[in-house]
Amino acid sequence: MTNYKFNTARIHGGYIPEEHQNAAEVPIYQNVAFTLGDAEHAEKIARGNVPNAYTYSRVGNPTVAVLEKRIAILDGGIEAVAVSSGMAAITYSILNVAEGGGRIIAPFDLYGAALDEFKTLFPKYGIEFDLVADINDLAVIKRLIKPETKAIYTESISNPTTKISDVAGLAAVAHQAGVPLIVDNTFPTPYLFQPLKYGADIVLYSSTKGINGHGNAVSGLIVDGGKFNWNNGKFPQFQEKEFILKEVAAKEDYSYAGVFGNAAFIKRIKMKYLRLMGAVLGPFEAYLELLGLETIAERLDKEVATSLKIAHYLKQEPHVKNVYYTGLEDAPQAELRKKYFPKGIGTILSFEIAGTAAQTKKVVDAVKLFLYLPNVGDSRSLIVNPNKITHREVPVEYQAAGHLTDQLLRLSIGLEDSEDLISDLKSAIAQAFEEETDDKNQG
Repeated sequence: MTNYKFNTARIHGGYIPEEHQNAAEVPIYQNVAFTLGDAEHAEKIARGNVPNAYTYSRVGNPTVAVLEKRIAILDGGIEAVAVSSGMAAITYSILNVAEGGGRIIAPFDLYGAALDEFKTLFPKYGIEFDLVADINDLAVIKRLIKPETKAIYTESISNPTTKISDVAGLAAVAHQAGVPLIVDNTFPTPYLFQPLKYGADIVLYSSTKGINGHGNAVSGLIVDGGKFNWNNGKFPQFQEKEFILKEVAAKEDYSYAGVFGNAAFIKRIKMKYLRLMGAVLGPFEAYLELLGLETIAERLDKEVATSLKIAHYLKQEPHVKNVYYTGLEDAPQAELRKKYFPKGIGTILSFEIAGTAAQTKKVVDAVKLFLYLPNVGDSRSLIVNPNKITHREVPVEYQAAGHLTDQLLRLSIGLEDSEDLISDLKSAIAQAFEEETDDKNQG
């Protein structure tokens, strides 16, 4: 594949028109299965000895394959697997790395559903989590590493307070211990940040969000950097003999590590977890993701600029107590921001109302342009109170780490004019506090 730059690859990467009836746009292969030809050819396909052959859309689909190739190119990975949601991407990756039991180090301040899964579901499969208040405290991370530790997991930009993870520092600690660094890069997307360049091994996305950018398809992606040694003795699942690889390998060691080397992780995701557990991305959803990718730079450039304007407004708004947006020039983590995010940290920010929970609800009810719904990365601007909706599963003892209070509101900034969005917020906040004043006067 030609080594295209980002803005060319987002349109052309992973697609050769001549292989698809010269269609300029990626076709939607909206079918379940593919004819296998004659009996001998069919057996070769079933054994995995025919490159780029398709049999069944749960195993592979040409439209989905283009999305996988394109995102791998954009992120600098060797291969990617598309799945039906961001949570499926997280679940499959954690199971794949810690199958049979183990420990994973992660921060408290995670997306609520991920934290819920880490605390209440994975332990039932023998996978425990060492949760920390500050994922960038590398001394603490080093002390937590045990023989049974299987990975370090983090979000490049935390949800909802936009704290930046020191990916290079965490990667160095992980690799010294012989474990991979897994990074959820949903908020920045590969346009704003590419964790693999700084030592991350596996990158995850809820591509429902900024990659798609239009709020019309649920999807997830797993990208493998292809540099981690899965044959280092800490991950026996990659050394197990796999009968489905025996004829492909045509050699004695037909384990995933033996056949695929450093690509063992992503191949095992596709051939074991996706094939057998079935969280498959449909071809139409993949097509919508590809359309979103074509405009990712223009969308995010505008949305990041608008996010910064709104953060500046909120900083001087007298009824706002705190603004959480590390894209601000005077925000904490300035050095990490300059190092990792020269184009901006993304389109999500949070702020805390200097008032009551009732006033916070009134702000949500009073906005006109901001849609009240649990998503981010849409072309429309969105608002949500995380403590009530997206992070309601977060245990009380962890809420402080994410500044999760009933007065916290999270914004996802879309493509509307910044003046209109600021006016909408200003009017809603003023209305909430005017009503409170009126209530007190009447009392």
